[in-house]
Amino acid sequence: MHDQQSDRKPAVRIAGRPVGSHYPTLVVAEAGVNHDGCVETALRMVDAAANAGADAVKFQMFRAQDLATKSAPTAAYQRKNSGQQSQRDMLERLELSMEAFGRIQRHCEAQNILFLATPFGPADVDRLVRLGVSAIKIASTDLTNLPLLEAAASTRLPMIVSTGAATEDEIRKAVDQLQGLGAAERLILLHCVSAYPTPVEAANLRAIRALHDALGLPTGLSDHTTSVAMGGLAVAAGACVVEKHFTLDADASGPDHFMSLSADQLAKYVDGVREADAAMGTAALGMTQIESGVREVARKSVVAAVDIAAGCSIEAEMLTLKRPGTGIAPAELAQLVGRTSLVDIPPDTMLSWEMIR
Repeated sequence: MHDQQSDRKPAVRIAGRPVGSHYPTLVVAEAGVNHDGCVETALRMVDAAANAGADAVKFQMFRAQDLATKSAPTAAYQRKNSGQQSQRDMLERLELSMEAFGRIQRHCEAQNILFLATPFGPADVDRLVRLGVSAIKIASTDLTNLPLLEAAASTRLPMIVSTGAATEDEIRKAVDQLQGLGAAERLILLHCVSAYPTPVEAANLRAIRALHDALGLPTGLSDHTTSVAMGGLAVAAGACVVEKHFTLDADASGPDHFMSLSADQLAKYVDGVREADAAMGTAALGMTQIESGVREVARKSVVAAVDIAAGCSIEAEMLTLKRPGTGIAPAELAQLVGRTSLVDIPPDTMLSWEMIR
C-alpha cells in the first residue's frame, strides 16, 4: 500500500498469494505460545483466527533445552505474568510436540487459514519444512543468528523477518546476508518494537516506510501494542503485512496473554486493516468517476447577471458565476468579454457558446 513509484519490485508470493504494495495486507494472527502447551487450545486458536478473518495463524516452534540454558533468566514482563524465573522452565511448559504441530497444520488447512510458525534453530526449520510450511518467520531475537538465517534461506521459502531491538547496521547486515544467500526476491521485513506491550507513542510507524525506502523490500509491522486500531494505521503507514498477538484468555498466566488481543478484538483489528486497505486506493491523481456527480452540481458556470439584449457587446459586469457546473467554465469567462450576443439572454441564464459570436 505504498506509492506507485516504489511498486516496481515484484511482490513476494506466499502460498501463491502476492504480498507487497497495492495488494491486500497479509494479516497474521500471532498465537505464539498462548496455547500454554495445550494442543486443544491451539486448535481453538486456529478457529478463532479464522473466524476473525486473519489470513494466517502463527505459532512458535522450539525445544526448550535447545533454546535456553538452565540458568537463562526470564524477561521482566515474563516473570510478572508467568511467575517463573528460568526461561527453560517456562519454555518447557509451552512446548508443543511435532505430532501436535501436525494436528495444528492439518486443522489450518481445514479452516482455510495459512499455518506459520517461528523456528528458533536449524532443527526447527527442518521440522517446519517437513510440515509443509509455506513461509519462514524469523523473530527479532534471531536477526543476527547467521546459522538460523542460513538454514531458513536454504529452504527457498519466502522469509518474513522482524527487526525489533536491532540497530540499523544489524538490519542492513542481515539483509545483505540473506540476499547473499539467495533470498533477495522472497524477503519481507517487519518493523517491530521489542517492548511488551509497546506504548502507542513508541510504535514509530514511520519506520515502516523508512525500512522500505532504505532497503527496497516489502515491509510490515509486528505489532506489540494493545491498540485495536494499530493494524489500520500500519497499513496507512505502508505495511503490507501486519502481525498481532491474540489470546483466548487475557487473564491466563503465560508470558504473552496480558498484551494480546481477545478473539473479538482481533476481529475488529482485522476489520480495521481491511478498511484501511480499501481506503488506500491506487495513488492515481485526478478526478475519479465517483466524483463526477458532485463536480457537475457544485462547480460553477458563467451566468447572465443582467438582461443581455441580442446584438449587445458583452461586458464583464454583465456576467456572474453560479452553480451548476454544466455550462461555460469560470476559467473561460474572460473569453466572453467583448463578444456579441446572438440572442436575448435573460438574467440568471447560463450562457452557452451558441448564444454568442
